[in-house]
Amino acid sequence: MSLELEQAAAQLAELGHPTRLGIFRILVRAGHQGVAVGEIQQALDIPNSTLSHHLSRMTKVGLMAQRRDGRTLYCSLLFNNVETLLAFLYDECCLGLPSASASQSSCCD
Repeated sequence: MSLELEQAAAQLAELGHPTRLGIFRILVRAGHQGVAVGEIQQALDIPNSTLSHHLSRMTKVGLMAQRRDGRTLYCSLLFNNVETLLAFLYDECCLGLPSASASQSSCCD
């Protein structure tokens, strides 16, 4: 299995959890400036320890990063990594399978 495939599988596995997918959506909306951890916690209404666990898992697979500004911890999506994941998913779109006939429809139709 290629490293690229393993990385994509790890990232998708983390996004397969409802709370982490919710965090991901918040981070997408926040853009490159990110959002304070407290705001994420308030939006999702989950305990701090639970949020910390989910943020750690997302950081570990390269979906997000954290930075401290004074006493506030901010989270931001690593958009380059997300774009790489999306490119991986679309990379072989419309190439078909070697055994597929030309008359079969593809994802690009």
